[in-house]
Amino acid sequence: MSIKKVYLIRHGQTDYNLQSIVQGSGINSSLNETGQAQARLFYQKYKDIPFDKVYTSTLQRTIQSVQGFLDLGLPHEQHAGLNEIHWGTREGTRMTPEEDQYYADMLLTWREGNCDVCVEGGESPEVVAERQKPFIDLMLSRPEEETILICMHGRAMRIMLCNLLRYPLRCMDQFEHLNLCLYELDYTGSIFTVKKHCDVSHLVEEQPV
Repeated sequence: MSIKKVYLIRHGQTDYNLQSIVQGSGINSSLNETGQAQARLFYQKYKDIPFDKVYTSTLQRTIQSVQGFLDLGLPHEQHAGLNEIHWGTREGTRMTPEEDQYYADMLLTWREGNCDVCVEGGESPEVVAERQKPFIDLMLSRPEEETILICMHGRAMRIMLCNLLRYPLRCMDQFEHLNLCLYELDYTGSIFTVKKHCDVSHLVEEQPV
């Protein structure tokens, strides 16, 4: 049986990331210069992988992160199911101590297993997990796409990994993420296994000899 290889990456850095401003599905930000450099470094490292399809969210920061591959003419689909969690009333606001405490309390609520609790005006992990499932079903229904690249967002990526690896959502914080990090997974037809975990080795520029 052939193995489906999934390269799952988070988008590159944006100014919102840099300035600690809450950035969810309601913020359609662009990569900053650092994020663009991260995208180029990832492309240089993985441009020779024979990707059959590139999947992104509908937000431009994910599309910009894989632009080098799109410029090669690779097939590309955008899916709203891959969008970041909606952080509700806190989207676009800077992380004050009060906001940081609210965020910490919400994460604790989720780690305690209450993943149906929504952020004020936004989504819960369970809502995000449910909207990801049609994409996962679609991806798995395409055996001809043996090697795929998926670019999405930090919290949504953690939820996606729980979905793929059959972890309870309360365990999602076990999956670390950084800008333009890579999770490489193999799918045998029944289970996913992780080959690379939050890998950022591609972001280290090789020094000339």
